[in-house]
Amino acid sequence: MRMFSLLPLLAVGLFGSGCSASDTRPLPRPSAVDVPRFMGDWYVIAHIPSRPEREAFDAVESYALRPDGRIQTTFTYRKGSFDAPQKSMHPIGRVEKEGNGAVWGMQFIWPIQAEYIIAWLDEDYRQTIVARSKRDYVWYMARTPQVSESDYQQAVQRIAAMGYDTRKLRRVPQSVR
Repeated sequence: MRMFSLLPLLAVGLFGSGCSASDTRPLPRPSAVDVPRFMGDWYVIAHIPSRPEREAFDAVESYALRPDGRIQTTFTYRKGSFDAPQKSMHPIGRVEKEGNGAVWGMQFIWPIQAEYIIAWLDEDYRQTIVARSKRDYVWYMARTPQVSESDYQQAVQRIAAMGYDTRKLRRVPQSVR
């Protein structure tokens, strides 16, 4: 019983208090996301991180569609340096009925589900921005561990236009592969 009462506190510790920015505009999103095509590895290029990600190096978000339609997610990273041991988290995603594949619920701890919105996706499914309406966290990801400086700056501009404070944006160190 006591453990159940501690779950909300644990969720706040992992993912913040949910305090939002003052921007309440709906986030942009693609008209439709081909969810099977979105599956696979995404390198985190930059983010406004949740607590576990604050010192992430080599961060990769991997998605795999399960037979029940949910999304098995594996987030791997090294904490603090390229030499640190690899850590991982394994949340389960669910594509929401509304949103044409762009709105997901991501469950790290039962019964709490976090909102994830694919707020931008290039037509080749090579780069994406995943955001939250609260403007507390954001992830700019790509299929490769490095992007051009031009692509990075365009992503920062998109994130700013969504209402995020880009001074909080952290570029994730990625090993050259």
